[in-house]
Amino acid sequence: MNPYFFGFLLPFVASLLLTKRKSEKKRGVPVDVGGEPGCAVRNHRFERPIETHWEGVSTLAELFEQSCEQFAYMPLYGTRKLIARELEVAPDGRSFEKLHLGDYEWKSYADAFKTVCNFSSGLLRTGHLKDEHVAIFADTRAEWQIALQACFRQNITVVTIYASLGEGALCHSLNETEVTTVVCGRKELKKLVDISGQLDTVKHVIYINEEGVSTEVSLAEKCTSWTVKSFEEVESLGLERPVEASLPLPSDTAVVMYTSGSTGMPKGVMMSHRNVLAVVSAVTTIVPDLGKKDVYLAYLPLAHILELAAEAIITGVGASIGYGSPLTLTDASNKIKKETKGDASVLKPTLMTAVPAILDRVRDGVRKNVDAKGGLAKKLFDIAYSRRLAAVNGSWFGAWGLEKLLWDMLVFQKVRAILGGRIRFILAGGAPLSGDTQRFINICLGAPISQGYGLTETCAGGTFSEYDETAVGRVGPPLPCSYIKLIDWVEGGYLTTDSPMPRGEIVIGGPNVTKGYFKNEAKTNEVYKDDERGMRWFYSGDIGRLHPDGCIEIIDRKKDIVKLQHGEYVSLGKVEAALSVCPYVDQIMIHADPFHSYCVALVVAVHSELKGWASKQGITYSDFAELCQKQETVKEVLQSLAKAAKQARLEKFEIPAKIKLIPEPWTPESGLVTAALKLKREIIKKAYEKDLAQLYC
Repeated sequence: MNPYFFGFLLPFVASLLLTKRKSEKKRGVPVDVGGEPGCAVRNHRFERPIETHWEGVSTLAELFEQSCEQFAYMPLYGTRKLIARELEVAPDGRSFEKLHLGDYEWKSYADAFKTVCNFSSGLLRTGHLKDEHVAIFADTRAEWQIALQACFRQNITVVTIYASLGEGALCHSLNETEVTTVVCGRKELKKLVDISGQLDTVKHVIYINEEGVSTEVSLAEKCTSWTVKSFEEVESLGLERPVEASLPLPSDTAVVMYTSGSTGMPKGVMMSHRNVLAVVSAVTTIVPDLGKKDVYLAYLPLAHILELAAEAIITGVGASIGYGSPLTLTDASNKIKKETKGDASVLKPTLMTAVPAILDRVRDGVRKNVDAKGGLAKKLFDIAYSRRLAAVNGSWFGAWGLEKLLWDMLVFQKVRAILGGRIRFILAGGAPLSGDTQRFINICLGAPISQGYGLTETCAGGTFSEYDETAVGRVGPPLPCSYIKLIDWVEGGYLTTDSPMPRGEIVIGGPNVTKGYFKNEAKTNEVYKDDERGMRWFYSGDIGRLHPDGCIEIIDRKKDIVKLQHGEYVSLGKVEAALSVCPYVDQIMIHADPFHSYCVALVVAVHSELKGWASKQGITYSDFAELCQKQETVKEVLQSLAKAAKQARLEKFEIPAKIKLIPEPWTPESGLVTAALKLKREIIKKAYEKDLAQLYC
């Protein structure tokens, strides 16, 4: 045999054998559990749920202190220096803030620990009592983590609140937990002053020093009775008059984390140190080669358990955290000044977390740029992608070995530069990721995506797809800290006896299952259960399918199912996920009225795609809102949705018969989506009540 041919063939054979071996691997195995009957599995590597990965560490406070001693001179927190803030005026007269940001400036583990100790002492010296709650109400940044760890050193429970939360939910969260001290940023301080008359217990406000904050500080001092101090003032107080640490027990409440409120007023989930540490430990055992060489890009809200747990993992292994934001993430991000660098380009991270909405936008952004270039560049990209996609799908005739390296250098290297060019692992959480996006990101960025599944109530822990998992559309086997059980949901037709695979409601058990909802015993008793063996279980409301290798696939949600007039069931989330691949769709909400035989949709349109189509058709319009109202535009989007529905094999009654095009995006600031960009279905329905009624006329 020709040796060159043999060398070319070898990668095919090796990959085929590897794929076969992976497909046969049992990732989750059956386990005998107590409680309600069902089909239960555990992680194949651990017979019992693990609680800690580090000997002698049983709380988040102990983990942080140990890391600061072990990695004292390694960089921990990195923040970009603000060089300039400018206003850019668009052709239509609107002005946008643009930032010119410099390099990252780093604080070592040892310096971070000193700051935490000083802030911890200063907090008590301001008059805060140990049995009172502290709220952190700010964007993700180093000061957020420092305040968190400072509270842990005095066993003070932290209340976390999304920076984008509306006034009503903000008042509810602060008053329900009787918060006396709030740590906040500039824009959050303004929100607090605006609602100061509605806050019952707040006494102290500690603001993070930012450009322009003096105006809000003056207003707070003038309009309220609060003591208002800067972050640095509190730190100095502690340096001058230190207080001995009072470390927590594993069972003590570390955080009361308010949910994003997608179905009404947010609920405060009580998380103990034991709960969070269990998830941090479990993920640490799964991600390969985590260590001090890694650099993590932090930009998701720290008020979200996914980000809070991720940063605890990074700290636990001695890696570095560089802080950014969704609006400054890449060179093309909205707030980055032209010809200056985004966070990823400067930081060059190796690790990051993402929610599906962000990865979908990365995918759409890459495709948009490729389409805009056209010509040879587009042809090369399409060929490279199809060749790699064939290989990822297990084909002998896909791009393997040397051909893969060639396409990486010619095509995908430029795409990888968007996120710094060094990403080796992405953790996706928040909601199931579409198979299309998962394959696209994996191929273009060259990094495995581990799809996780969990809830605030389980500290983001539940399942986690392992780094060598090639199947898409699944969320992996149970985490080492969790048991996963499927139980029958007879009304919905999902049974553990279903063929070819068991189906049912997902119930999560283990040390990561939280205490319950703050001051809400009725709701706690509804979804939390302790079995006869002492295991605590959380009933998720999500419907899963158990694959033969022990991996879970999310297929439905109890709350999202609507019965139509003639008895057909429509899963709103399933239909939205299927139609979100339509090129005209930025965001979509399916609405089904039980008194009608069809469903309808609100579609936030992608400006560039719709304008491009209108230009080709010779359609004139004064602004984008007018384009969205035109009958021919609605018809075009409806046809595109029907095409996506056909590809997803949706039933006729699942395809929206009528749609309303929305010109402006739904943002957390508008209150229509959560900080993780999940739909606030009831609020959207109320905001577009007349439009939805019109669609059923």
